Amino acid sequence: MARKSSSTIVQEELYPPSAERVRDDPPRDELDDARLIDLDVDEESPFLRGQKRVSARRSTLPKKAVNHLAWAAVAAAIICAGGLTVAAAYHYGEHSWRFRVESSDDIEITGAQNVTKSQIMEVMGADIGRNIFFIPLEQQQAQLEQIPWVESASVMRFVPNRLEVEIHERTPVAFARVGPRILLIDAGGTLMELPPKRKYSFPVILGMNPGEPLSTRQPRMEEYAKLVSELDSGGAHYSQDLSEVDLSDLDDVKVRVNDPAGDVLVHLGSSDYLRRYKIYVGHAQEWRQQFQKLQSVDLRYDDQIIVNPEMQRPPRQVALSPTSARAAAAAGVKPAALLTRLPRGGAVPKPAFELPEKELHPGAASKAPKAAKKASPPTRRSAKNKRLIAIQRRPAASAAKAASRGAKPSSAKKGGSKPSPAIAKTQQNQETAQ
Repeated sequence: MARKSSSTIVQEELYPPSAERVRDDPPRDELDDARLIDLDVDEESPFLRGQKRVSARRSTLPKKAVNHLAWAAVAAAIICAGGLTVAAAYHYGEHSWRFRVESSDDIEITGAQNVTKSQIMEVMGADIGRNIFFIPLEQQQAQLEQIPWVESASVMRFVPNRLEVEIHERTPVAFARVGPRILLIDAGGTLMELPPKRKYSFPVILGMNPGEPLSTRQPRMEEYAKLVSELDSGGAHYSQDLSEVDLSDLDDVKVRVNDPAGDVLVHLGSSDYLRRYKIYVGHAQEWRQQFQKLQSVDLRYDDQIIVNPEMQRPPRQVALSPTSARAAAAAGVKPAALLTRLPRGGAVPKPAFELPEKELHPGAASKAPKAAKKASPPTRRSAKNKRLIAIQRRPAASAAKAASRGAKPSSAKKGGSKPSPAIAKTQQNQETAQ
């Protein structure tokens, strides 16, 4: 089909006449004009020249960025409102009387048995009248743990104005003699004051010096724990028989046994404590029958046992003060541990008072034969002669030491030991003068 050369299109070609015509339709001319208007405005005819496009005006920011900015603004407003609320609450909490610790009744203390309330209030008393939010809890906790009885402490605040102090106390394991005082000591070597109206059944540890660091006492307490553990491991509870434990020399641990017949110092060495102590328990009665007085036993050696051995002079202990002695006795310290023993060796000290021989040894006069009494005429003895007799009487330990060396006790049975040359010469001069 050939293309028409005409540049225009006939209206009949675009809108062919309809087969049926409605009676109420508008006139043909009006319909044609409306179609032309619609063609020009609403529809873009493919046969007409294209119109120039006009660019639409758009925002400089994308829509997503605008939404983010809106949310950020809302969040900033919320933060500002919250900040103002917090600032107002802070100002109220800082200046309101409701958050002030008024008295010691607002400080609750739990767990304190041996720590007195006055000791705790020495630390916490500075917080009375202070705002509860400005109390340094960590600093107060550190100061409470400086109290010897306190092992650990915690301080908590409760709104509006209440503090709670929780105390965990140390557990004592023994008494310790430090200078002129007797204190309690725990497993780590910390010394504690004796609490009033409480009793313990501990031995007294010797060898603790005043002013020494905790690192020095700690290894001694570890050795003490080892000793007690071994002595009680068999179920006999031998540690309850001890009145003193000397830890001044860890190579020779010495214990003082609280025996009803007399306290005895037992050397146990540095190991195998239970086996050596059982040797003492099994032979103590036998040794008391063999010796006049059983004072000490050395069990450090496996091949020999030394009864009443010659020892070096130990350091003299400081005498307990009367107040400390009474407090220690009330706390349960055994009487044998309250004595202050003089060092052995050296000259025999002069007696503080003079007594005749019958009062010094009442049993010796009754056992002496009557013939011996008649043989020696009664003579008046001077005070000097009485003092010589008192000095000449050796302690029971000397006879026991002589027996341990192998000396024969026959001379003591027949009439007493032979006096020294100086005493014999003095007696001879007195007889010559009479």
